[in-house]
Amino acid sequence: MELMYLSFYGLTENPFNITPDPSFLFLSRRHEEALAALTYGIHSKKGFIEMTGEVGSGKTTLCRSLLNRLDTSVKTALILNPHLSDLQMLRTITEDFGIKLKSQNKKDLFDGLNQFLLEELSLGHNVVLIIDEAQNLRPALLEQVRILSNLETDKAKLLQIILVGQPELHEILSRPSLRQLRQRISVRYHLTPLSLSETDEYIQHRLKVASANLFLKFYPEAVELIFQYSKGIPRLINIVCDHVLLAGYVAQTLDITRFLVQESIEEIEGMVKI
Repeated sequence: MELMYLSFYGLTENPFNITPDPSFLFLSRRHEEALAALTYGIHSKKGFIEMTGEVGSGKTTLCRSLLNRLDTSVKTALILNPHLSDLQMLRTITEDFGIKLKSQNKKDLFDGLNQFLLEELSLGHNVVLIIDEAQNLRPALLEQVRILSNLETDKAKLLQIILVGQPELHEILSRPSLRQLRQRISVRYHLTPLSLSETDEYIQHRLKVASANLFLKFYPEAVELIFQYSKGIPRLINIVCDHVLLAGYVAQTLDITRFLVQESIEEIEGMVKI
């Protein structure tokens, strides 16, 4: 069914997949600001950076785009699963940086990471660790992350750490017990949802990237309903638009109307009467 719907619209790929594909990144004003803040924090060696946003707001996609934009002088590691033990976290970080160590105990892993960072500094390189879904980090892991930030010289931080998470992350970092970590965060950014006009631009951008038929049209009232339902959250926009294109294919139409959107939303919400 999906292959037929792609062919019907002249699409080279599904424009509304919910996977974090950086090739589809739409830079709203706030996304541009977030990317600029992250880039500034890394190149200025600020140490700790915090980026928050609602579920599905595009944080992971933004991070992947950031990784693609950094040059080869910046070494990176991306942790997507924060549900790890202290030792597993250190092992995952060293593996992602390509550090080869015979011993896998905590002290040797920490020492190996420190040596790697010093070697990268001597080469004029920057090293960045990104931890996604950081709101799920246990207090013990947050403390370990803080200790990692102690790896520094007299003039610069050896490791730039970006904590990415849902709004709860900011609340967690506000706890008195984490004040030492909070005080080290020098760059903060909160990613907000898209506006109505940006929702329209976002849909058109993704259709263009996927080479959609130029006659495919999302009517203004259809976009408005998509915006009302999704509240400007990119992941929800993708879910609705994917259903809408399938409905349009079934109806054999290139005109995406409010009726098709409403019908799709009802299906998503399980409101269709059988």
